[in-house]
Amino acid sequence: MSERESMPCDVVIVGGGVAGLSAAIRLKQIDEELEVVVLEKGSEIGAHILSGAVVDPIALNELFPDWRDMDCPMAETPVTDNWHWRLNAKKASSIPHIAMPPFMSNDGCYTGSLANLSRWLGEQAEGLGVMVFPGFPASEVLFDDSGAVRGVATQDMGIAADGSKKGDHQPGMEIEAKYTFFAEGARGNLTKKMKARFDLEANCQPQVYGLGIKELWDIEPDKHVPGRVIHTQGWPLSESDSWGGGFIYHQSNNQVALGFVTALDYKNPYVSPFQEFQRWKQHPRIREMLEGGTRVAYGGRVINEGGWQSVPKLAFPGGALVGCAAGFVNVPRIKGSHTAMKSGMLAAEAAAEAIKAERAHDELADYDSNLRNSWIAKELKLVQNAEPAVAKFGEDIGTLVAGVDMWMRTLKIGLPIAMKHHRDHEQLQRADLHKRIDYPKPDGVISFDRLTSTAYSYTNHEEDQPKHLKLQDEELQLKSEFAVFDGPSTRYCPVGVYEWVGIEEEDPQFVINAQNCIHCKTCDIKDPNQNIEWTTPEGGGGPNYPNM
Repeated sequence: MSERESMPCDVVIVGGGVAGLSAAIRLKQIDEELEVVVLEKGSEIGAHILSGAVVDPIALNELFPDWRDMDCPMAETPVTDNWHWRLNAKKASSIPHIAMPPFMSNDGCYTGSLANLSRWLGEQAEGLGVMVFPGFPASEVLFDDSGAVRGVATQDMGIAADGSKKGDHQPGMEIEAKYTFFAEGARGNLTKKMKARFDLEANCQPQVYGLGIKELWDIEPDKHVPGRVIHTQGWPLSESDSWGGGFIYHQSNNQVALGFVTALDYKNPYVSPFQEFQRWKQHPRIREMLEGGTRVAYGGRVINEGGWQSVPKLAFPGGALVGCAAGFVNVPRIKGSHTAMKSGMLAAEAAAEAIKAERAHDELADYDSNLRNSWIAKELKLVQNAEPAVAKFGEDIGTLVAGVDMWMRTLKIGLPIAMKHHRDHEQLQRADLHKRIDYPKPDGVISFDRLTSTAYSYTNHEEDQPKHLKLQDEELQLKSEFAVFDGPSTRYCPVGVYEWVGIEEEDPQFVINAQNCIHCKTCDIKDPNQNIEWTTPEGGGGPNYPNM
């Protein structure tokens, strides 16, 4: 502790995604004298950002009214064509737009790289005087004598795997702030600790998640329709009693972003979200788009799916949750960037007002109340029963129930009820209740193996460092995760971090290949015993997503 240097500021923001950067920008827009620090664990702003993405520009319009004329990369490709397909194994049936509430339309939205939008926001923030530090993950929360958050400490650098200090050791720095924003994205490690310490989820439903796996493809020009947006549901998850859906976004330069989201409440431990994605790409309508093209990038990330009823208390002494750290994704719209940005802006406005009044380390109650009266709340309340309806009734009946509920709420005749959630890891069932799923082998053209795919995430970690994936109890992992559930970690991880070896020799050992981790957080969510904890690795480690 004595080795650490200390740096004071007005607001420190943990996470350089669109929520954290929007907060930083708004703070400087309000008062250019405010000292604002953004800490980002990736090697650069945008390195760890992955999303579809189709962006509703409502928050961008508020933050920068002239953003379309400011060389913002998101302005390149407005949505021009919108489809929703219901798939079976061979065909795709279009669901007519008239069957969906008006807010489901993508008219006026833009498709592009959320990573590049983050990079652009980072440039705007730095131009306003925000101190942006990529490669510096916050690994510890600092508290004052009253128990209020007083800032964070960054990760020590140069620690060997055995815990000793290497020659290039550099202690972390304490960033002391009047207010600390946690903008870590879904399932952030420090956010988890704040939720527990301040009991922020006492009056809300548990957060639930989906795992989104994404690829970028360069496709043949005659197959490319700039601005075309396609969403799918049904096959192949319909065959394993799980649910989710796919997306195909035609972006600029003959590039297509395509991906697949598997809800992590699935029961069958033999489900592999990665393999379901590979199967989905082999659907005739999707394969024909990709044939002749080239895959250029791969990645994965969990997505908040709990909706309005899973939003926790947002403010606590000295700190606040913003963006996906709190969870503002509109699941039916498959959008959360605009709500994340707005939450950061609202937190910034509350903090700026408090600092102006010479307050510090207290609770930003105005942020919580203002958000719950904002357009974020209005939008999410319209869809609050969509995810739990499908989770409860299955995709066919659940989609119908969700559609009726959304229409009723749109017409202001909805019932004032919010359906409940169940934690994802609690839904996993014993292996003896299910049959193994025989996934087809990859063809190396449209579908691929996990090892090859991991290379396209450009992931790198310093190998001689303590493992950032913490196994709490090795014996429990063997007796339960392996013996009862037949090792689902080897299937739910999209890059093969986890292996069970020595099975044929009747000496099973759990192996963690932490250097392959793309920071998706699935293990932290889906392990049936909550026996694996994701923590921050050494700064700059992880994926380096290009244009994702």
